[in-house]
Amino acid sequence: MSQPIHIPLLNVDSEHCALIVDKGLEKVKGIQSHKVELNNHRAVITAGKYPEEAIQEAVREIRDLGYDVPSVKKTWPVTGMSCASCAGSSEATLNNQPGVIKAEVNYANNSAQVEYIPGLISPEEMKSALQAAGYDLLVDEAEAETLDEVRESSYQALKRRVTGALILAVPLFVIGMFFMDMPYATYILWALSTPMLFYYGRPFFTGAWKQLKHRSANMDTLVAVSTGTAYLFSVLITLFPHYLHARGIHAHVYFEAAGIVIAFILLGKLLEEKAKGNTSSAIKKLMSFQPKTVTVVHEGGHQMEMPIRSVKTGATLLVKPGERIAVDGTVTSGSSFVDESMISGEPVPVAKSAGEKVFAGTINQKGSFQFRAEKVGGDTVLAQIIKMVEQAQGSKAPVQKLVDKIAAVFVPVVIGIALLSFVAWLVFGGEHAFTQGLIAFVTVLVIACPCALGLATPTAIMVGVGKGAEKGILIKDAESLETARKINAVILDKTGTITEGKPTVTAIQWFADKTEELNNILYSIEKSSEHPLADAITAHLQGETVFLNDVEIENLSGQGIEGRYRGKTFTIGNRVLTGQRKIQTGPEAEAWIDQHLAKAQTVVLYSDEARVLAAIAIADRIKPTSKAAIDSLHHEGIRVYMLTGDNEQTAAAVAAELGIDEYKAHVLPAEKAGFVQQLQQEGKVVAMVGDGINDSNALARADVSIAMGKGSDIAMDVAKMTIISSDLAKIPEAIHLSKNTAQAIRQNLFWAFIYNVIGIPVAAGALYPVNGFLLDPMWAGAAMAFSSVSVVLNSLRLKVKSEK
Repeated sequence: MSQPIHIPLLNVDSEHCALIVDKGLEKVKGIQSHKVELNNHRAVITAGKYPEEAIQEAVREIRDLGYDVPSVKKTWPVTGMSCASCAGSSEATLNNQPGVIKAEVNYANNSAQVEYIPGLISPEEMKSALQAAGYDLLVDEAEAETLDEVRESSYQALKRRVTGALILAVPLFVIGMFFMDMPYATYILWALSTPMLFYYGRPFFTGAWKQLKHRSANMDTLVAVSTGTAYLFSVLITLFPHYLHARGIHAHVYFEAAGIVIAFILLGKLLEEKAKGNTSSAIKKLMSFQPKTVTVVHEGGHQMEMPIRSVKTGATLLVKPGERIAVDGTVTSGSSFVDESMISGEPVPVAKSAGEKVFAGTINQKGSFQFRAEKVGGDTVLAQIIKMVEQAQGSKAPVQKLVDKIAAVFVPVVIGIALLSFVAWLVFGGEHAFTQGLIAFVTVLVIACPCALGLATPTAIMVGVGKGAEKGILIKDAESLETARKINAVILDKTGTITEGKPTVTAIQWFADKTEELNNILYSIEKSSEHPLADAITAHLQGETVFLNDVEIENLSGQGIEGRYRGKTFTIGNRVLTGQRKIQTGPEAEAWIDQHLAKAQTVVLYSDEARVLAAIAIADRIKPTSKAAIDSLHHEGIRVYMLTGDNEQTAAAVAAELGIDEYKAHVLPAEKAGFVQQLQQEGKVVAMVGDGINDSNALARADVSIAMGKGSDIAMDVAKMTIISSDLAKIPEAIHLSKNTAQAIRQNLFWAFIYNVIGIPVAAGALYPVNGFLLDPMWAGAAMAFSSVSVVLNSLRLKVKSEK
């Protein structure tokens, strides 16, 4: 299947706009699939054989619909051309690169003027393409603009428009409200409102015209029709007052209303863009973890600073104190401590030495080390996290489907209501029917807000997913975020989920005098063993012992290991081995052994020829936070189950220690999925939490699937949520986040619906028969502008609530 292509979008501000763009992409030949992600400000398409043509045609269609694609236009020198046909060849080469919108090569001055989409293609990639064709493009790497810079310049342009509009709005408001009796007041208002509409408000009119050409309508249509009608009516009153008076139409001019509506809506748009920028702060923060340059160590030890995009797999990189690690890899020399909190959520720096893994975006502390690059670019853990968060923020929650249906018919319905209110005023309005009908028509169009409806769900989802990422909870889609609040049954895998997933020494008890020599012999024998339990013992003893080279080793299959040192024999093994050797255990040792076996721990005995010297208890240690996490789930009224392939005794001990409601031992992978299905048939909303390949079937079956980040890649691919730090305490946090997000969505939708349900009838004049109130279009514009802003700001409250 073709790789997805992400085309960035500008001015697609609501779900209604997104639907219009999505519909337009249906007409583009060569596009196999398409969707618009409002939160990520992009269209995601897959193209056939000629992706470059599909992208160019898609950009033309999007712009023809009245929206835009952020692009950069650059002129660079082209070398290697010897004739006019060379210019044609190099121009065709550039135009055939996916991401180039239009390229024109001028043979006379040896230059190429290229319009391209940053993020889809870079100047260096265009240079490489021309070099492959026998030419060269002299690009300055420092000039390459990023998509963020293009969007920032668009935001600054909007800011300048708003500033200009507000400067004109002040005298418009003052004259229109207080000084209409001054000489030439009407003409001054006309002069001030004209640039307001046709310069500062021009995008609304051009957008509406483009929508009309496609027999569609959006917010631009509402603004353009309403302000344009008020403006034209005011021009007619100004130029032909006697003609209208003769026909019984006595009206004021509405230049100030038309102009100030434009100013208010532009101001609202600016505030909305600013607030929406804050909703994507999680992505910006994650991206800021990527350093721009790295220090590469070449053969012979020569060091060179290079851009991160130049790093290839296998390169040796140097990390100095305080620097961020650029790519994923393995330490080859040196040692240090690395702050991995941005990945694991754990604040304590992790020791790194030769053979240890390091990850992009983490911060080196005091030491310096070299490491071999193993995953670069989009393959790093950080890049995968960013990609997952972007995809989740671009997905739609189930509730959004209803909102989409409403948004699709919203603008035509509003125009219909505005026309009906105008006709109703003409029929029942009395003396000033035409004037008041016109005001109602304009005000209905101005006050209706499809943006508030369209932004209600996506902004809350965006903030929720972003907040989850900051907490180390990666959420793959909006549906799982919305469903998590309904969870009433959680199934936990034991090994690697509840426990750490590796054998660890929990206790060592000496029954003889502990000497340095005996400790060194124990360490040296276990260091020579290949048994997994031996690794746990040597890891526990490391640092307090010395390896003895003259210990002779013999493995005793299924029982343990034997070592000879200075004529003495020492054994490390189970009770069977000590019994066969007729080694004395003693009542104290027997009691200690029975105590730890009752806790489902494995006990290893260290003996000399006559007696047991020490006993070592080994277990897959329960994670420190597991008990608190399970208690927290119980507090939420959630029933907790544990499934394990381990034996009955171990499962019972773990379940008893943690207060797990129900457990099953000796469970096969297929039986885990069956148990999930059984609970679902009982009417439960089930979350499955696991870390291994054997959990993947059950994860796929569950209503909400949660993978531990230190587990298998397959589990993480299948799961809809990933806990990066593998800490169970994050699961109650994810459920709280889901509840808070769902609450924000409900609040947003309530206020967006209520705003339109109340605002539109009031604008149409519903209160006029009761108390004579008729809403001024100017204040309707202010209300409309701030309704969208209020929805976004309410979503941003999630950031604060999630901290509590």
